[in-house]
Amino acid sequence: MTLPLQFTRRMSRMLGEEYPQFLAAYGTANVRSLRINPLKTGRREFLEKAPFLLSPVAWEENGFYYGAEDQPGKHPLHEAGVYYIQEASAMAPAAYLGAVPGERVLDLCAAPGGKSTQLGAAMKGEGLLVCNEINPSRAKILSENVERMGIGNALVTSEGPDRLAEYFPEYFDRILVDAPCSGEGMFRKHEEACSEWSPENVELCAGRQDMILDCAARMLAPGGRMVYSTCTFAPEEDEESVGRFLHRHSDFSVEEAVLFPGMERGRDWNGRFAEQEDALARTVRLWPHRLAGEGHYLAVLRRKKGPAPSAGRSLYGVEKGLSEKECSLWTEFERENLTVPLSGIFLRFGDQLYLAPEQLPALKGLKVLRPGLHLGTVKKGRFEPSHALALYLAQGQAKRNAALPDWEAAKGWIGGMTRPLEGEKGWYLVTAAGYSLGWGKLAGGILKNHYPKGLRKIL
Repeated sequence: MTLPLQFTRRMSRMLGEEYPQFLAAYGTANVRSLRINPLKTGRREFLEKAPFLLSPVAWEENGFYYGAEDQPGKHPLHEAGVYYIQEASAMAPAAYLGAVPGERVLDLCAAPGGKSTQLGAAMKGEGLLVCNEINPSRAKILSENVERMGIGNALVTSEGPDRLAEYFPEYFDRILVDAPCSGEGMFRKHEEACSEWSPENVELCAGRQDMILDCAARMLAPGGRMVYSTCTFAPEEDEESVGRFLHRHSDFSVEEAVLFPGMERGRDWNGRFAEQEDALARTVRLWPHRLAGEGHYLAVLRRKKGPAPSAGRSLYGVEKGLSEKECSLWTEFERENLTVPLSGIFLRFGDQLYLAPEQLPALKGLKVLRPGLHLGTVKKGRFEPSHALALYLAQGQAKRNAALPDWEAAKGWIGGMTRPLEGEKGWYLVTAAGYSLGWGKLAGGILKNHYPKGLRKIL
């Protein structure tokens, strides 16, 4: 790998005697890791069933390294949303944000969804998680990952940070800003990032980060927590972004963050923020030559407590939802097919029915890809459940279940195969090793495969 000359000169100045170790890291293979989904499995249960040799990631209790010989992305457990393949260092920002059930949480720059699904897992389906991505195609991937991981309390939007700030003044308890950056920390993992790097791009990213952070500040409630993170080493985008932010926002401070082995405190590398030296020393750097992960930076920011915002209202209040009569086909399906009732407010977009969290903010004028859990399609005289609903449900929450006998059968199901089955006609939740994989419909001794054609693949 040929690293940009101006980049290597700067890194040599920053690291001094450590620079040869840093450079040598680029000659080693990047480590591989995944994060299990506690919405679908327990840590102990997963370790008993996992067909991979795993070792823990220190800063994320559900994070594990796996071997280069393993291919978890080609296993049915991945399609079932039992885990998310995520770089280990990238797990740190959401872990430091510390989201808990019942809060309002925003992931402002969310695609492809690793950090959003990590936050959703921590929230355990309670509260509201807003996952935003300004790029429409990347927002679609984000929405698909939210679905695969069985997160029902997520609102997925595709808006600019400034427009989103108009809708949610002082609304969120916690905000994650994993900002677009020059990507220096990903050079080892994505070599194409080297060819796109330039000092001018570093400067461009730094300016954009200032704007994004200012918008995030407008949306954080008094006393709220915000984590700012990047995957770059550039001080202009890391400590100096935080220093500039603190200059503009005197009601924010940097919280002390616990360091795990291999992590290092931030610093004022260029001597531009002497008055912020103590604050910058409370931020965190993750170096690829010091720990098993790529380059990352994060700062935990706290807004000072003040008068409570006006009930934390969004711009247009809350969604009212559909009446019980308007959901009669769903109610009939739920009564006939599920063992547990689902609660929330019902929304309909065309012929698609969604279950949204209580107190969902009014969506008027917002570009929304997913307003909650996609329940299914309302058709003439009947209701057809969605794949998202199947992935959301746990084994036993459907009245009829079809357990596949082994992983080969699970691979066949994901590929679109039908199966012989005797039993009562109707919808069946298809499972593998206790994890839901999708819907099947039994008629004439054949379980018809309702795995979405666009998601079918040969594993």
